[in-house]
Amino acid sequence: MPAGGGVVETERENVVSRRGWVLFALMSVLWGIPYLMIKVAVDGVSVPVLVFARTALGALLLLPLAIRAGGMAAAVLRHWRPLLLFAALEILGPWALLSDAEHRLTSSMTGLLIAAVPIIAVLLARLTGDAERLGPLRWAGLLVGLGGVGVLAGPYLGGGDTWALGEVLLVALGYAGAPLIATRRLQNLSSLHLATSSLALAALAYTGPAIATWPDERPSARVLWALAGLGVLCTALAFLVFFELIREVGTSRAMVFTYVNPAVAVVAGVLFLDEPLTATITVSFALILGGSVLATARHAPTAESDPIPANAMPSEALPTDSVPTDSVPVDVDGDPAPAAG
Repeated sequence: MPAGGGVVETERENVVSRRGWVLFALMSVLWGIPYLMIKVAVDGVSVPVLVFARTALGALLLLPLAIRAGGMAAAVLRHWRPLLLFAALEILGPWALLSDAEHRLTSSMTGLLIAAVPIIAVLLARLTGDAERLGPLRWAGLLVGLGGVGVLAGPYLGGGDTWALGEVLLVALGYAGAPLIATRRLQNLSSLHLATSSLALAALAYTGPAIATWPDERPSARVLWALAGLGVLCTALAFLVFFELIREVGTSRAMVFTYVNPAVAVVAGVLFLDEPLTATITVSFALILGGSVLATARHAPTAESDPIPANAMPSEALPTDSVPTDSVPVDVDGDPAPAAG
């Protein structure tokens, strides 16, 4: 077991348990609805207040568990440099950029753009030393997925929307890069310690800006509920469910939920915010999702390798070099990994 008492991935039975499917469904929702809540919250508070509220709530709820696990202070001090970089790529930058972008973009469109994270992760891994060869199928997936991003973003490339699109694509880049840092530099830091310390660092960083932009009047109940949901449900609870999902089905299978998050984001936006469900959104979703599955597909097993169970969950999610066994890919919006929401 890695130092810090992290989640260890072992061989799983071929059939995913009922508990595994329940946890999978929970993660698909918990990291699919942040875009909806962010859209609601930015109407009542500033971006720094939103990020501070979410990270502070999440850190406060996870901190007692991290302290109980023991060894957090020593582990964080040993890894503080890569931890700062991970927090910057996963939380500090992305959560602020997402919140600002949703002033001008719909929550469903934001969620769909973030769906490009697995595709960007494959490219980043390749550019930073991944020796795995990309076959024709994976190259086709990259092109199809990027084409889907182009279909979605094309009509909005004008005026202030261009800046918002750039912000979301920077978020996707951060979500794709953070797991590489966790995989290569933070393997000895447990998932719980990684999540708690990253959230605490982000809360501290945004304390000053949040105070400077604190609202003069109490936000509406709708905004307060959105902030509470982001901190409690989409951050603290989501991380805990994610850890349990990894224990139940393993990291690779657990990450398959990243393919479901965009659909949840679109449905939530349409149902609760009356956002349009256009033909462009439908086509781009199909292209991005299909491209992500193809781009992250594993090579067919050879005679010397173990066969992949016929009833395993589809595609085995992100490539193993971009998803840490004992760390949170996340976004995590929020989301990993996307990406967390």
